[in-house]
Amino acid sequence: PALDVLIPTCDRPAALAVTLTSLLGQDWAPMRIVVSDQGSEPAMEVSGVLRAAVRALRAHGSSVEILRHVPRRGMAEQRQFLLDQARAPYALAIDDDVILGPNLVPRLLRTIRQQGCGFVGSALIGLGYVGDERPDEEAVEWWDGPVRPEVVRPGSGEWERHRLHNAANVWHVQRRLGLTPETQRLYRVAWVGGCVLWDVAALREAGGFSFWEQLPPAHAGEDVLAQLRVMARRGGCAVMPSEAYHQELETTVTDRRVDAPWALPDALPDATGAAR
Repeated sequence: PALDVLIPTCDRPAALAVTLTSLLGQDWAPMRIVVSDQGSEPAMEVSGVLRAAVRALRAHGSSVEILRHVPRRGMAEQRQFLLDQARAPYALAIDDDVILGPNLVPRLLRTIRQQGCGFVGSALIGLGYVGDERPDEEAVEWWDGPVRPEVVRPGSGEWERHRLHNAANVWHVQRRLGLTPETQRLYRVAWVGGCVLWDVAALREAGGFSFWEQLPPAHAGEDVLAQLRVMARRGGCAVMPSEAYHQELETTVTDRRVDAPWALPDALPDATGAAR
């Protein structure tokens, strides 16, 4: 297959089942889906709903591998473990609490092939915030030409782009503009959480998540740091409209005092795009 789907999970078998079920609605088959399970108990043993979702995917020709990966050494190490499993040229990294709209996967794949960039994301929308409009967070910087490499550093003006991805801001913007999958636009990002299609070679060339050994097990922002490194070398973007929806569960990463982009300044790209 052209892409693998990589999913980290921990003690969320029902949410994972919903995420996997949304993959059935993608016009892309067969898929190879790899799940890294770090729950207190093996997810497949405790959830009949999850087993049913896996059976449905397999019945439609997809490969589903639920890999037990303990002890927990932090999200960066878990993502590196998943990256090590990738065999296809592209890998869709989604969290275990995401619902994908119909045919989002082939749309992301077409986009990354057309642009030749390092990653393409679909920002998570919290539909529970539809009534919470935040005009001061709705600024969008469009890519009006091909996606190109750019250096974004923590605290910079470009860093403020992340505010667009709060709550349901993306939903409000795309509805107001009347964007559809057929009329999608690409925009500049600081990073995209929860749903990112990677060019696997680009991610590996930028070091993947190998910086995990420099972080304590309790950390956050590992996906952000990896995206900053790839974006500086190969460029990255997100699609609008987004069709990735957050299940709005409480985070399983409760200790976020160590934020990878801030904690590892030497791992950030310099002005040339190379990590120092």
